[in-house]
Amino acid sequence: MGQMKENKSIPFFIAFIGLEFVVSWFQKRKLSGRINDGISSLSLGILSRLPDVLFRSVDLISYIYIWNNYRLFELPWDSPWTWYLTLVGVDFAYYCFHRISHEVNILWAAHQVHHSSEDYNLFTALRQSVLQKYTSWIFNLPMALFIPPSVFAVHLQFNLLYQFWIHTEVINKLGPLEWILNTPSHHRVHHGRNPYCIDKNYGGTLIIWDRIFGTFEAEDAKVVYGLTHPVNSFDPIMLQLRPLAHIWNTFWATPGFCNKLSVIFKGPGWGPGKPRLGLPEEIPVITGKEVLFNPHVPAYLNCYAVVHFVIIVDLYTELLGTVTMLSQGTILLRIGFIILSLTSFGLLMENRPKAGILEIIRCLVFIGVYKLGHLRSQFSSLGYAYEVDCV
Repeated sequence: MGQMKENKSIPFFIAFIGLEFVVSWFQKRKLSGRINDGISSLSLGILSRLPDVLFRSVDLISYIYIWNNYRLFELPWDSPWTWYLTLVGVDFAYYCFHRISHEVNILWAAHQVHHSSEDYNLFTALRQSVLQKYTSWIFNLPMALFIPPSVFAVHLQFNLLYQFWIHTEVINKLGPLEWILNTPSHHRVHHGRNPYCIDKNYGGTLIIWDRIFGTFEAEDAKVVYGLTHPVNSFDPIMLQLRPLAHIWNTFWATPGFCNKLSVIFKGPGWGPGKPRLGLPEEIPVITGKEVLFNPHVPAYLNCYAVVHFVIIVDLYTELLGTVTMLSQGTILLRIGFIILSLTSFGLLMENRPKAGILEIIRCLVFIGVYKLGHLRSQFSSLGYAYEVDCV
C-alpha cells in the first residue's frame, strides 16, 4: 500500500516542481535551484525510500501494535472531533520530534541531511534521511492509546504532504495565515544558517507550537540556506554518513565518559564547558559573500547526468509498482544498482577525477544485471545504449 501511494504522489511532485519553475522564471527571469543540487536532493529522497521496498512502515506497525494491545479507549473514527484532535496531535508530535532532532546530536546526524542543501525549492522538500524514520515513530505512540490507526494514517500522510509546498521562495508572506499555519516564509527561516534562524520554527502544519514554546522567529534579513558548516558534496552516501563519522571521531577524541555521552546526546554545537546547545556566538556570521558549493561541470556532462537520472527514476518507480511480483534477488539487485547510480551521479556533479571510472563500472553493472534478466523488457534498447557507453 505504501509503494502504491508513493507511486501516485510522484506525478503530483513533478507537476508542482514544474509550476515552481514557471513562477520563478516570471518572477526572477531564472529557474529556481541548480541541476547538481536538484539531482542531489532527489537522489537523497530516493535513497531514503528504498528501505520501504524491503520493510513495512515502522510508523504504522508500531502504532497498530500499541492500538491492538494497549489502547485505553477508542474515539469514534467518524466523529469530526476525532479528526480535529488527530490533526493537532500529529502536528504536536512532529514539533516535539523535529525539535529534539535539532537538539540531540545523534538525531541531528540523521536530520541534517534535509538541511544540507544550499538551495531552497521543492526539490529540497524531497531531500530526506534514510535513518530519521526509525526514531520519529516513537513520538506518535501516545495517540495510539485512543485514536484509531485509520485516522492517524490519514493525518500522518497529510502532515508530510503539507510540508512539501512550503519549501519554496516563490511564495511571499500570507497575511493572517502566518499566525496559525506553517508557511513558506516561516520555513525559510527554519532552513537558514543565519544566526537568527538557528533552531527556529519547528512546526509541521501549524506554527502555534513555536509561538507557545518560544522557538518562533519571523523572516527578517535575507536567509542564507544550508548548514552552518557545509558538507560540500553531492554524493548521497557521503551526505547520509559523514555526520555519523564525525560523531564517532569526536566521541573517541573527547576525554571523560560523561563528556563522551554528551557528544551523542547533547546539541551538535556542544563541547566540554559549553551549554547543552552550544554557544550562540560560535554560529558563523553571515557576511553576504557566501559562495555556494558549485563545481564547474561541462554542459554535456550535465545533460548526460540528467538523462541517466531520469532513467533511474523510471526504474525506481517501476520497482515500487512491481515489488510484490519480483523475486528477492531481483529486488536486491535493482536496489543495489539504484544506489550505485545515485552515487555515480553525485561524483559526476562534483567533477571528481574518478567519477568517469565509477560511471563505466555502473554501465557494466547495468549490462550484467540486464543480461541476467533482472530488468524489464522495456530496457532492451537501453541495454544496447549502455554497451555503447562502455565502449
